[in-house]
Amino acid sequence: MIYKDKIAATIAQVVDLEVEAVQRILETPKDLKMGDLAFPCFQLAKTMRKAPPMIASEVAERLTPALQAAGVPVGSVQVVGAYINLFLDQQAVAKDVIATILTEKAGYGSADIGGGAHVTIDLSSPNIAKPFSMGHLRSTVIGNAQANLLAKIGYQPVRINHLGDWGTQFGKLIVAYKKWGSEAAVQQNPIPELLKLYVQFHDEAKADPSLEDQGREWFKKLEDGDQEAQQLWQWFRDESLKEFNKTYALMGIKFDSLHGEAFYNDKMDRVVNELEAKGLLVEDEGAMVVKLDEYDMPPCLIKKSDGATLYATRDLAAALYRQDTYQFAKALYVVGNEQRLHFRQVFKVLEKMGYGWAAEMHHIPFGMMLKDGKKMSTRKGKVILLDEVLQAAIADVKKVIAEKNPNLANKDQVAEQVGVGAIIFHDLKNYRMNDINFSWEEMLTFEGETGPYVQYTHARANSILRKAGYVESSDVVLPAGALEGAEAWAVVTLLLNFPNVIKRAGEEFDPSALGKWIIDLAQAFNKFYANVRVLAEEEAVKNARLQLVAATATVLHEGLRLLGLEAPAEM
Repeated sequence: MIYKDKIAATIAQVVDLEVEAVQRILETPKDLKMGDLAFPCFQLAKTMRKAPPMIASEVAERLTPALQAAGVPVGSVQVVGAYINLFLDQQAVAKDVIATILTEKAGYGSADIGGGAHVTIDLSSPNIAKPFSMGHLRSTVIGNAQANLLAKIGYQPVRINHLGDWGTQFGKLIVAYKKWGSEAAVQQNPIPELLKLYVQFHDEAKADPSLEDQGREWFKKLEDGDQEAQQLWQWFRDESLKEFNKTYALMGIKFDSLHGEAFYNDKMDRVVNELEAKGLLVEDEGAMVVKLDEYDMPPCLIKKSDGATLYATRDLAAALYRQDTYQFAKALYVVGNEQRLHFRQVFKVLEKMGYGWAAEMHHIPFGMMLKDGKKMSTRKGKVILLDEVLQAAIADVKKVIAEKNPNLANKDQVAEQVGVGAIIFHDLKNYRMNDINFSWEEMLTFEGETGPYVQYTHARANSILRKAGYVESSDVVLPAGALEGAEAWAVVTLLLNFPNVIKRAGEEFDPSALGKWIIDLAQAFNKFYANVRVLAEEEAVKNARLQLVAATATVLHEGLRLLGLEAPAEM
C-alpha cells in the first residue's frame, strides 16, 4: 500500500519504536469494516506498563493530528480493544490512485530497488534430445515471471537456459542411434524419435548389460573429441533446440544465454586448481572433495576417483564465469526442490573460496509436476509433452470462441493467447513449493480462478470503455456518490496495493503472490461491475466510474504481462 510506509513511520514516531518493528505488526484486516490498516498495541504493554486498550486510546489521540501533518489521507482513527483501526479517506485515496495509474500507465508499480544491477536467472534447462515435457514447465514459467518481476523493481535480469547437453546419456543415445536409428526419421520428427531411441536403449540394456559399457565408451569418445561422436552430439543438440524454440516462441519466452553444461568443459580446471591452491580440496575414498562438516553437510564431490568431474564442479565453474561476465548482484537457480542439498553445497564451497557474493546466490526450489500422483520419468517414456498440452489448450479455446463469439477478429491469435495463458497461469497461481498434479480438466477450465477468467475480465473492461466511447484522461474528478460503496472501495484498495504486491513477489521470489492478487482484482472488479451502474446518466459520475474501469484494465494488463501472459482486448 502506497500509504503504509508513511503510516508506519508516523506511528513509529508517536510510540517511539523502530519503523521496521511497526511495519512487522501493522495489519491489513480481512474485514474492511475493521479498517484499512490496524495497529495492535499488545507489544507496547511492557514498556508503557499499562493495559493495551488504554495504550490504544492514548496513542490514537496523538496519532490523528500526526497523520494529518504527515499528509496521510486518513478519514478516521478508531479504537477497538487493543487495536487502533485506521480508515483511509476513500474519496481522496480513490482520486489519488486512479490519477496515478492513468498517468503512469504500465509504469505503475515500478521501483528502483535494484538500481540496474544484474541478476542471473538459471531457468528451464531441458535436456537435449529429450522431450520438453510438462515437468519442465514449472522452472520455465516461474523463472520467466521472476525475471519480469525483478525487471519491474529495477534489476536487470539475465535469463540463462543452462541446457542439459552433456553426460553419459549422450553416449547411450549415440549407441542407440547407430544400432536402430534413421537419419530421415530423426530429421522428420527429432525429439519423439530421439526419445524412442533413448527408451529403447534402456529396454534393451535390461537383457544386454554390455550396452551400458558401450554407452560409456562412446561418451568417453565424445569427451576426447572424437569427430563422429561430436558431429552426432552437435546434430542432436541443433535439432532439439529447433523444437524447443517453437515451444518457447509460443510461450513468449526469450533467453539471454544458451550456455549449457558442455560450455563449461574447459572452465572446470580453474575450479579444481583454485580449490587446490586454497587448500580446500582433500582426498576421500579416492575422490577429491571439499569438506563441509562445519555446516552439517556431506562433502561436496569435485572429482570422482576416475578423474571425472561432477555437476558441482560444473556449477562452480558456471558461477565464476557468470560473476566475471555479469558482475551479478544476485544469482537465482530456479530448479526443483530435490536439488536443495546440491545448491547449498555449491554456495558454501564458493563461500569457503572467499567469494562474498556467494551470499546473494539463491536456490528457488519448486514442487513437482506429478501424473496420477507420481513423478514423470523420461527414461520410462512416461511423459506428457508440453507442446501437446499447449496445442490442446489452444484447440479447446478455438471451440469456445466458435460457440460464444464466432465473429471475433484475430480468432487464432486470441485462442493462442488464452490457451497458452491457461497453462502458465495454472502453474503460477500456486505457491511454487506445492506439487501440482497434472489434470487436463483443471488446467483447461475457463471459469473460476484461471488465466482465461482474468483475461476475460480485462477484455470486458476494455469492452465497457469502447462501448462508452471513453476518452482517456488522467485528470480525475470525483463527484459525490461516484465511487462510494464497498464494491468500488474493494477495487481501489487492491489497485492501491499493487506496488506492494510487486515488491513482495519480486523480493521474496514468489510469483504466486501476484497470481493470487490478480484473481482478487478480477473478482472485485466483476462484483463492482455487477452492482454499480458504470454508465450512469450523470456525465461526471459516468466518467469517474469509467476512469476506475480504465485503471483496472491497465493494471490487469500489466499484472498478466509480468506473469508471462498476453491480455487480449477482445475475447
